[in-house]
Amino acid sequence: MTETGTPLAPARTARPAHRDVNVLRWLAAYTSSMVGDNVYYLALSWAAVQYGTPTQAGLVMAVSAVPRALLMLGGGVVADRFGPRRVVIAADSVRCAAGLAVAALLHLTSPGLWPLALLALVFGTVDAVFLPAVGALPARLTSHDQLARVQGMRGLAIRFASVAGAPLGGLAVALGGAAAAFALAGALIAVSVPLLVALRVREIPALPEASAPETAARPGAARDLRDGIGYVRRHRVLAPLMLAIALGDLGFVGPLNVGLTLLADERGWGAAGMGWVLAGFGSGAGAASLLLAVRGRVPAVGKVAGGSLVAGAIAVAGIAHAPGVPAAVGIALLVGLLAGLSGALCGALVQTVSDPAYLGRVTAVTSLVSLGLTPLSMPVSAAAIGAWGTGPVFAVSAGVCGLGGVVALVVPSLRRAELPR
Repeated sequence: MTETGTPLAPARTARPAHRDVNVLRWLAAYTSSMVGDNVYYLALSWAAVQYGTPTQAGLVMAVSAVPRALLMLGGGVVADRFGPRRVVIAADSVRCAAGLAVAALLHLTSPGLWPLALLALVFGTVDAVFLPAVGALPARLTSHDQLARVQGMRGLAIRFASVAGAPLGGLAVALGGAAAAFALAGALIAVSVPLLVALRVREIPALPEASAPETAARPGAARDLRDGIGYVRRHRVLAPLMLAIALGDLGFVGPLNVGLTLLADERGWGAAGMGWVLAGFGSGAGAASLLLAVRGRVPAVGKVAGGSLVAGAIAVAGIAHAPGVPAAVGIALLVGLLAGLSGALCGALVQTVSDPAYLGRVTAVTSLVSLGLTPLSMPVSAAAIGAWGTGPVFAVSAGVCGLGGVVALVVPSLRRAELPR
């Protein structure tokens, strides 16, 4: 089923993505939605702590992860079947309505934790279709040779949202409590809906199995899911790329989340020191996204992505041996630059080598790896640091991350991969 709306011509556009009004409209919608997401998470954590114990608050925050992980692959099928634009519009509409409903409930009553848990469940369920659709949408907006630049622009939007969302959410909480923060999150997400409705999208060829006579029954969702997984498994670039992404994420997530907190506590850097280290990482990652957004293409992308993963892994191991906060900030800046570069290039490669008809399911596999599997490394990292200390755990994590780079450099089809000119 193709999207409705004004179709774009399939030929390459003469206008770069950062000057394309249609792409900029999508970027504004995506940025507003992501800022709203960050405000929502701050509001949810604040309200959960106010209405429950720390353990209960942690459970509320974890509720959304379950449906997101369980339904993500199915969400990719939905995105490919109904079109990513339609799915993103529906998802943002539901998220907006849910956030505003909880804001009104908190403003009028003191209902306790149950509406927060329900809201987290709704957001996690909607995320399972929202994330694959977001990943599949750029291929419908611009020409193939601009997708790498769009990936860089998306990375910049994510960095901006993470920087702006928390202060906006904190200000809303200070002025009007959690209800005001939820209302702000809903309003920011609502801004994306009319922008998404106005998007002009590209029609794509139908899947081979969808070309049967109209009287024939359309294959079921389970068949679509199997076809999507089989497409990734058989693809000469995507299959090793998914393995490289998984290993890279597993190696980075533990040390740069719970590991960094424990390292800062062990070294006496305090919250301020940890904040500076995280700022260094974010700055480096933002610089990598900016590079891709400006250049639009990096030659020998497979080799550069693999080399960045290997070099980033060495830098990850080095953080544990930093003599003080300034050195740790410098190393974190390097980690962010290398991790951001490899992540942006891998994302651009996913966009450009995937058949658009399968892109929702391909993105679902990537998102499941990044958001469903890699968070499991955080409690494992924390327990391992408690048993063996930060140095050995950071070294092992760096080794896992480095293996992702080795995969990219050793597998010929991935090593020789290029972005379109």
